[in-house]
Amino acid sequence: MPVLVPVLVRMHPDDNVAIVGNPGGLPAGTVLPGGLVLQEKLPQAHKVALRDVRVGEPVRRYGIPIGFANRDIGAGGWVHERLLTMPEARALGGLPMATAPLPDAAPLDGYTFQGYRNADGSVGTRNLLAVSTTVQCVAGVLDAAVERIRRELLPRYPNVDGVVALTHAYGCGVAIDAPGAEIPIRTLRHLAKNPNFGGEVMLVSLGCEKLQPERLFPPGSIAIADGLAAHHVRLQDEDGFAAMTARILQQAEAHLQRLNARRRETVPASALVVGMQCGGSDAFSGVTANPAVGACTDLLVRAGATVMFSETTEVRDAVEQLTARARTPEVARRIVDEMAWYDAYLARGGVDRSANTTPGNKAGGLSNIVEKAMGSIVKSGSRPIDGVLSPGEHLAGRRGLFYAATPASDFICGTLQLAAGMNLHVFTTGRGTPYGLAACPVLKVATRSELARQWHDLMDFDAGRIANGQWTIAQAGQAMFEQLLAVASGERTWAERHGLANDLVLFNPAPVT
Repeated sequence: MPVLVPVLVRMHPDDNVAIVGNPGGLPAGTVLPGGLVLQEKLPQAHKVALRDVRVGEPVRRYGIPIGFANRDIGAGGWVHERLLTMPEARALGGLPMATAPLPDAAPLDGYTFQGYRNADGSVGTRNLLAVSTTVQCVAGVLDAAVERIRRELLPRYPNVDGVVALTHAYGCGVAIDAPGAEIPIRTLRHLAKNPNFGGEVMLVSLGCEKLQPERLFPPGSIAIADGLAAHHVRLQDEDGFAAMTARILQQAEAHLQRLNARRRETVPASALVVGMQCGGSDAFSGVTANPAVGACTDLLVRAGATVMFSETTEVRDAVEQLTARARTPEVARRIVDEMAWYDAYLARGGVDRSANTTPGNKAGGLSNIVEKAMGSIVKSGSRPIDGVLSPGEHLAGRRGLFYAATPASDFICGTLQLAAGMNLHVFTTGRGTPYGLAACPVLKVATRSELARQWHDLMDFDAGRIANGQWTIAQAGQAMFEQLLAVASGERTWAERHGLANDLVLFNPAPVT
C-alpha cells in the first residue's frame, strides 16, 4: 500500500495556516511536515493551523489577516469560517494613491492571431450575427426566429459562426428615468457594439415598451443608429406570428450576406480585449489558476492587448493594492469612487461584502470574502492599472489594464465585460461550472487537476499542474497566453463545442415598477 505523503501549501512566510493539497484530504492523526499531527480529518483545500492561535489573534494567509480567532485553535486543528471573525473592510480614505506602479515592461512583439477586422478598428475573434432587443416581451418570437435562422439560413453562409439573440429582462415595467437606470440602457447599447458582431446588428422591438429604439440607439451611438429603420423589426407592425418571423429572417439574410464575405486575417495580439473572471472558487484558486491568469495578463499587456479584471466585492479587500498600482492619481481616485458607490449600493440593500461567499466557496476551503479577495486579485497580474470602467461603459478604443467595476455575479460580470468590448474571456473555477457565453469564446481554467480530469470535456486548461510541480506559474501563464491566441484564431473551446451559453443578465440598480 503506498505511503500517504501529506502536501501542505503555505502562501507566505508569515502565514500561520496552510491548505491541504492532497486529493480527498488527510485523515486525523496524519503527521505533517515538521512533525505536526493533524487533530481531525481535513478536506482538500482546507486550512490547518501551523501553530496555536489564541482567541483574538489573527489568522494569516497570503501574509495578511483573513480573520481573528473567536476561540482557541490548537496547532494541527482545522481552521474554518465558524472559528473566524472577519476583519472590517479597509476604509476608503488614506489609501496609497499611485504610489507603486511598476515601470512598464519590455514590449512583447511578434505575436499574432487570425481575426476579423471591423470598420471601427476593433477586431473580432468570432463572426456572429447579433439581434438586439428592446424588451423581454419579444424574446419568445425572436427565439423561434433564431432557431429558423440556424436551421434554414446559416448552412448557406458557412463563414458565419452563428447567430446570437441579445435577449434580457429589461425594457418595460421599470423606472426608466430613475438614478441607476442608465446602467442597463448603456449596457444594452454597448453590447451591440461588441467586436464579434462585426457591425451587423439587427434590432427587434415590440412597440409599446418604455425603452424605445431611439432611446436605446440614439443617433451616432452605434453604426446602425443613423439608419435604424433598415435594421429594425417592430412586432406590433406585423400581421401575426408568421409575418413577424418572416420579417426577421428577411432582415437576417441581408446581414448574413455581408458577414459571410468576411475572412480571418493576421492581426497583432494587441487587438485582443480579454476579460478575466472567476466563479465557483476554492482555496486553490489563489494558488494555481488565478496566479496563472495573472502571469498571462502580464504577457497580454506587454503584447499591447487590453485586459479587464472585475468583481468589485472580490477585490474590495485588496483596494490598497489597486490604488497603489494605479498609473496615475486620477485612476486611483476612480477606483475609490467605484468602490464607494458599491459600498453604498450594498448598504441600501441591507448587506455588506460578506454576502459574496457561497456554500461552495466555503466547502472549497474559503472561509470568507477577505481570503477569497486575496486569491482573486492576482488575476490582474502586476502591471500598472491604466483605467477604470463604470458598469456598462465601453472601452472606446482605450488600451491597457482596466478595472471594470462590476458585481461579482458570473452572469452580470460577463455581460458587462461583453458590453465593454471583450472579444475573449478567461474563467477560472475550483468547484466547477459549465459557464459559457454565446457572444464570445470562454477559456475555462480548472484550479485542480482532479477537476480537470473529472470534467475532461468541459475544462480547457488544467492549472492544477502548478500544484503538481509540472509547471511553474510563469510556464502556465505562457501556455495560457498561447492557447488564447489559438482560441482567438478560431480554435473552439469546450463550451462552444457543446453549445453551452448562459443568459445575458443586466445590472439594474434602479427600481422595478
